[in-house]
Amino acid sequence: MLIKKLFRFVFKDKQAIALKAWYNDNGDETLRLNYPGLNNSSVVMDLGGYEGQWANEIFIKYNCTVYVFEPYLPYAEGIELRFKDNSKIKVFAVGLGKTDADETLHISANRSSLFKKEGPKSEAAADYTTTIKIVKATDFIKQHGIDVISLMKINIEGGEYDLLEELIDEGTIQKIENIQVQFHDFFPAAVKRMKAIRKKLAVTHQLTYQYDFVWENWKLNAVVNTR
Repeated sequence: MLIKKLFRFVFKDKQAIALKAWYNDNGDETLRLNYPGLNNSSVVMDLGGYEGQWANEIFIKYNCTVYVFEPYLPYAEGIELRFKDNSKIKVFAVGLGKTDADETLHISANRSSLFKKEGPKSEAAADYTTTIKIVKATDFIKQHGIDVISLMKINIEGGEYDLLEELIDEGTIQKIENIQVQFHDFFPAAVKRMKAIRKKLAVTHQLTYQYDFVWENWKLNAVVNTR
């Protein structure tokens, strides 16, 4: 028990250091938006749209087509209203995952998750739950005739593990030129699964930046070698 507590303390300290480095590097305004290969013909996917702010910023910068996925209906409706006059920002009130399913979402503002978070009351896990729809990522991409995804941003509060494993197993990962992902640590085996995913990603992609459990980006090797 003492070892587990010590591990959690050291781990959280490392996270805090990574987060501080991210803010010092102004990552939200630079690394998350600077993708020189994007243009007005690029397809971008925003998984975990929340209020649509990142989608808005990436669209303004590159005039790209953005598919926004937000499974929590009130947020999805808000994003749809925000971009109702913009035909290049397409909003879907579903999440992408490893299979088609109805899942329970634990609601907690911008940290809503399929996984109930444990912790002190001040960090309480969600206030209430609702049912959301998840669709298999590879099937969605095929059904919409998407051959190349220039950038996929993933911030889905724990769902990134199943999603990335599915994309890798199906080979769909090789259609994605940039993967911007935030891994989350609030459930068992998160670190082990993250390391396994990173190892597999390294076969097809090259790491361009990494701030543990904050943000990291992987660029497709074919893109790295031609630009």
